[in-house]
Amino acid sequence: MSQDFDRRMLEALVCPVTQATLSYDAERQELISRAAHLAFPIRDGIPIMLPDEARETR
Repeated sequence: MSQDFDRRMLEALVCPVTQATLSYDAERQELISRAAHLAFPIRDGIPIMLPDEARETR
């Protein structure tokens, strides 16, 4: 069962690659780093902030 992502967490999180701010994509359950062109998955309400787990968005 998937839990909702706590949007307040977004204020504290930055891209681990560029330190840039992230955008929340509710439909895909991802945090998007436009600067790094990466999408970090959110699984069971927990953002997975590992570059190896991220999807390229180019």
